[in-house]
Amino acid sequence: QVYKGLDIITNKVSAQEQRLCRHHMISFVDPLVSNYTVVDFRDKAVVWHIEDIFARDKIPIIVGGTNYYIESLLWKVLINTKEKASTAPGPVTDRKVELEQLDGVELHRRLSQVDPEMAAKLHPHDKRKVARSLQVFEETGIPHSEILHQQQEEEGGGPLGGPLKYPHPCILWLRADQAALDQRLEKRVDDMLAAGLLEELRDFHRRYNQEKVAENRQDYQHGIFQSIGFKEFHEYLISEGNCSPETSALLLQKGIQALKQVTKRYARRQNKWVRNRFLKRPGPNVPPVYGLEVSDLLRWEEDVLKPALEIVESFIQGREPPAEPVKMEYDVNENKRSHRVCELCDRVIIGDREWAAHTRSKSHLHHLKKRRKLEAASRAAETEGDRGGAEPSGQDSSSP
Repeated sequence: QVYKGLDIITNKVSAQEQRLCRHHMISFVDPLVSNYTVVDFRDKAVVWHIEDIFARDKIPIIVGGTNYYIESLLWKVLINTKEKASTAPGPVTDRKVELEQLDGVELHRRLSQVDPEMAAKLHPHDKRKVARSLQVFEETGIPHSEILHQQQEEEGGGPLGGPLKYPHPCILWLRADQAALDQRLEKRVDDMLAAGLLEELRDFHRRYNQEKVAENRQDYQHGIFQSIGFKEFHEYLISEGNCSPETSALLLQKGIQALKQVTKRYARRQNKWVRNRFLKRPGPNVPPVYGLEVSDLLRWEEDVLKPALEIVESFIQGREPPAEPVKMEYDVNENKRSHRVCELCDRVIIGDREWAAHTRSKSHLHHLKKRRKLEAASRAAETEGDRGGAEPSGQDSSSP
């Protein structure tokens, strides 16, 4: 939402709603800027807005969204390498983007040489994180893992990073029944189409992406072009006017269904992030998470607005809220960054839970069953060979 354009597909707050409550950090970055990072977001949000809001004796409400960006405002978790890089003479290049152009295996090999601890935590396919860790080492001379350890060991630090930036934060988690959420997300896509989504996509494609596609340099991994929904309509946009109406209609439906699926998948990933990052890592530097039930929108006042106001007022007044924060059982011995290689499936698995899930997966069990069959056949062949090589007693060995 920081980028100008694609207001419908990024679900930007309407101008009418912005008149009711002041919003920040919306539509101010040129869509052709591809190297805007979470560090840029954090610096502008903290210095230009959050500190100013506190100075006016107000309380900033962070709405999201992308959880990694929210974490950058809660903890000291980022390493700023941009300032050091920008002092070099000549045009500024984004080293992380350069690194991401390399092969993932090669990137991971390089990281293993300079920061084996971080390499063991990252999957070779996770090129963006591997490239970021390499960039940190290249531009600071210090392994990324070492810097993270330093942050965590600071007073008030913990497993999620350094100390909290602000005292007494709390998280309000709006959660819904999965079936209700899926239905609501599908309707949201239909509403976006009715609001002019296709016209917005065509216009944006014509102004910013058509030339890139023609030169085969389109990039759906950086900047606004990675927005959920834009790349899902790629085939439809580049073929519109160059194919039959029937083909165009099929590509349009394919894009719509893809948008609905990826939107629902992203919502699941957001909820998983909350559970894994906040609820399963309790401690003094992890804010309490209060669940607000939004399955039935007709009960918004009773289930969401009223309890949310009571929780926030309690924090302002320095007393315990009437609601209990969400608790979740967790395994203190679970290693979320364990590194295992499944030679059977030729895959690298990161995390104890992921390994357990992999060993129960259909693909792994299929490979296991296949190997056992081969081993059984091999043993049978060896047994048959042993029998064929033995001479029956009482028979002349020279007999045909």
